[in-house]
This record gives sequence, structure tokens and C-alpha cells, in this order.
Amino acid sequence: MGESSDSASIHIDMLPFGGKEFVVKTSKGLISVFVCGDQEKPALITYPDVALNYMSCFQGLFFCSDAASLLLHNFCIYHIDAPGHELLQVGAEVISPDAPLLSVNDLADQVAEVLDYFGLKEVMCVGVTAGAYILTLFAMKYTERVLGLILVSPICRAPLWTEWLYNKVLLNLLYFYGMCGVLKECLLQRYFSKELRSGLHGAESDIIQTFRKMCLQLLDERQSLNVMRFLEAINARHDLTDGLKKLQCKTLIFVGESSEFHAEAVYMSGKMGRQSCALVEVQACGSLVTEEHPYAMLIPIEFFLMGLGYYRQQHFAFSSSNGSNPTSPSSHSCIAPELLSSESLGVKLKPIKTRVDIEV
Repeated sequence: MGESSDSASIHIDMLPFGGKEFVVKTSKGLISVFVCGDQEKPALITYPDVALNYMSCFQGLFFCSDAASLLLHNFCIYHIDAPGHELLQVGAEVISPDAPLLSVNDLADQVAEVLDYFGLKEVMCVGVTAGAYILTLFAMKYTERVLGLILVSPICRAPLWTEWLYNKVLLNLLYFYGMCGVLKECLLQRYFSKELRSGLHGAESDIIQTFRKMCLQLLDERQSLNVMRFLEAINARHDLTDGLKKLQCKTLIFVGESSEFHAEAVYMSGKMGRQSCALVEVQACGSLVTEEHPYAMLIPIEFFLMGLGYYRQQHFAFSSSNGSNPTSPSSHSCIAPELLSSESLGVKLKPIKTRVDIEV
């Protein structure tokens, strides 16, 4: 599909998502893209948060059998990793200190080059925090190429001095100590709610334990410079507020009520307006909703896609309605009735809340 001879592709049979890894050469450098699904289907691209790649940021969502039915049935997924953040099996090379620092505009332009490489004209976008900012900026610069935005704990303004200073501390830790224990704890605090980090009875949750193991594999010292460069670009970001109302695509925003970026997500949805944006607040959840409570995302995403004209043969709620997962939106009445109205099918989506910590 329009693959350039200057770009290399790497196929790895044992990758967990099942698919093909491409290393795409752009004018801003190499970037890894993992393609999952039938490339004849409409395209959905993802972009992860700082220090994460597609596995550590989206495996909770895409490993759901219901999500596979909802998303893979309708789309070919193109997971774009930030430069140098790809899986270690592929080989994330340390970016040279002499290489020019990429700005957020450069990263957004790089996404456009990835689309050109695969011959994609229009795409759906899913981004988490820093990745949500990059994809929002991409949608502003390349309006005609974005069909819809699904943003998780997004940011849209320039950092306040408190965030800017905090990120400077993280950058110093990365520079002097690499991916040390203190830095990993700071990142876990960025991603997850206090409830999940501590556990209901003081014990560490399975998700956190798994994520810590992943940190040892993915956030090692060899990649600290790569993480530094992405974090530096995000810490130097500019305000997107003026461009939000000019976006021509519909937007669905998820944010955990315990997220450090909750106020930013609420601000962003307010500036975009109810005619074009819906806000889903997930209680007892941090920023990384895709990992902490992925089931809370499924029904809103399905109705959002239906409103944009996408249709799936089998309603996913029936596939899990007999399951015992307490966080499944189909096993409890945890979705606000407003979502189910005809007004909310992608055209006049309303801000809603969904509670996922239902007790059985």
C-alpha cells in the first residue's frame, strides 16, 4: 500500500498483538509502526504517552475480546510509537545526543508521513495524554485526514509552571540516573490511580505488578535518552486552545477522575463544545484508562463509531454479559442513560460519567 523503498519493514511472528512491525523512514528520523489487521479496512492509528509504547499503553484495551470484536472488526490498527520507544525485540536504538530535538510539530508531521507511507488518506485516532496532544495537533494541521479523535486523559494547553518544573525534575533524573526506581514510581503515579497502586487491602494489584515487570523490560537505562527527548518535546508544547473549535472531526474524551490531567480534559471538552465532543469520566481511575478500566471505554466507543457511520455485526455487550468481570459495562448498569439516547450517537454526544467500581 504505497510503501517507500527508503523504508524498512520487520516482521516478528511472536509479537503479542499478532501482526507486522514496520520501521518507517521519515524526514524526522525512523519511527516504528505496528500494523494489526486487514489493511483494506479503514485505518485507526494510536499514539502512546511518555515512556510507553503500544504494548504497555494499549494492551489492556486491545486484549479485551469485546474490543477485538469492536475495533478489529471495523479497522486496521496502526500503532505508532514515539521515536525510540518501540519494543525491545525490534530494537529501540538510543537516539544520538547530536540529533536535533524534535518538537511537537515535528512529531505531528511525522504522523502525516507515516500515513503517506501506508497510502492512508483518512484515519481514526486514539491517543493517550502526550500521544493525545500529538494527535490533536496532527488533526489541526491535517484537518482533512482525521475522521474522529478518541483521546484518553488529553492535554491541550502549555504546561503550567508546576508541571514544567516537575517534568524538569524527571528530565534530570533521566539524565543522571536513567530509568531509576524513583522515576518509575513517578511514572506509575502519572499513569494509575492511588487506589490501583495501593490495592484495596494494601497489596499491590496484578496490573501494577505486571506493569512493573514491563518497566524493567521497556524502561531500561538504554532508552532513557529516548524518553528524555519525548518528554522535552511535550514540556515545550504550545497552547492548542484557539484551534480546538476549528477541528472538523468529532471527539470522544476519556479521563479518570483520579488522573493528574482531569482538569485539563474537562477544560478541553468545554472548549470544544457539546456539539462536537463528549466527555466520559471514569471513577476510581487514573490517566491510563486503557489499562486500568478498559471495559469502561467499550460502550462509549461503540456509540461514537456508530455516530460516525461505522457498523459492527454483533453487539459486544452480549459476548460478555454472562461473564463475571465486575468492570464489564454490560454486567451492571454503569453507563449513564444519556449515552443511549438518539442524540448521543456521535452527533450530539453529551458529557457523561460512567462508574466502573461497582460492588457485587
